Amino acid sequence: MTGPFVRTYPRPEINEKEILRYAGCGEKTLPQQAKECLQALPDSIAGRVVFAVYDIKPLPDGLDLGFASTASADLKKNLKNCAKIVLFAATAGVGFDRLVRRYERLSPAAALWYQSIGAAYVEGVCDAFCADLKKEFGDTRPRFSPGYGDLPLTLQKEIFATLQPEKHIGLTLGDNLFMTPSKSVTAIVGLTHGG
Repeated sequence: MTGPFVRTYPRPEINEKEILRYAGCGEKTLPQQAKECLQALPDSIAGRVVFAVYDIKPLPDGLDLGFASTASADLKKNLKNCAKIVLFAATAGVGFDRLVRRYERLSPAAALWYQSIGAAYVEGVCDAFCADLKKEFGDTRPRFSPGYGDLPLTLQKEIFATLQPEKHIGLTLGDNLFMTPSKSVTAIVGLTHGG
């Protein structure tokens, strides 16, 4: 294993189409209220990522990921021809949760926009991190998260035990496997050139 390491992404590029998608909105451009919410984001909001690199090996019934084993056929297919993975946890931080709670009382519409912006923000953090991985390691596989296909959500427990994101980036896992802050992602990225 190499890591864990931490990176910060203060203002990732946020895809406006993603904001609209998360809001369930049929609009083609962001409404004025959404633009105002986006412009009002506090400077203190920053995405953070904790990650580590592992060697992986095929098993007769799945994969040895270096930090855990899995029988997921979908992940095995995604990681075909990879000898290493990057395991990561990313969060947009508690700022979005606080904004949503505040605006649920003041303006439910603004709360919806902050929910959607937060979801798009953490996707922007993941995209920026994965772009960095491509620069550092060459070609990579698309990220794959617990809950995708047949990869069980219970893998979260091993991910959190390994990366200790609560210590490094303030991200915790509840008994129900929900993460806090809510705008957070865990994922595995295959390295096709060995890292």
